[in-house]
Amino acid sequence: MKQNPELEVLEMLANTILVAARTAPKGKGIDDIVTYLLNDDERMDLADKMEELSETKGLKFLIRDAKNVRDADCLVIIGLKSSGVSSLNCGACGFETCADMVMHKKVKVEFTGPHCMIKYMDLGIAVGSAVAKAKDLCIDNRVLYSAGAAACHSGMVDADVAMGIPLSVKGKNIFFDRPSTR
Repeated sequence: MKQNPELEVLEMLANTILVAARTAPKGKGIDDIVTYLLNDDERMDLADKMEELSETKGLKFLIRDAKNVRDADCLVIIGLKSSGVSSLNCGACGFETCADMVMHKKVKVEFTGPHCMIKYMDLGIAVGSAVAKAKDLCIDNRVLYSAGAAACHSGMVDADVAMGIPLSVKGKNIFFDRPSTR
């Protein structure tokens, strides 16, 4: 008899969650989404990098989020590695034409940009699909800009923009009663 065996399936369920991100609809049918499943050591390393980024940027909430990453049972990262533009010339990226945006020098802070707005929407839909699947599987989760930012900033992942999603299977949702930071 095994007591509390539910954690044994978490990696498989995390992969199922990443399938939801992968199969989410993509603008013009072009898949620029990258996915990662961090092991425990990588997750702890990411939490350290989040704390370092907190000091660099003066953002206290990264420390709170790093604790959530440490306390989680698993962590996935969903990112965007953009391969181009939609060629719609819609202006949502802040440039008059897609060609103007492509010719503009990319900026790298935590994330690299600008990118085509359609690509950002693809990332949002992929992340939304992933957390919806996590909910369907009764896995507590939260979307963390901070985890994705630290992963990109430190080079842990090969993505221009990313969001981290810690996953937890505990008796109480660890992402619910979080202290406020300002």
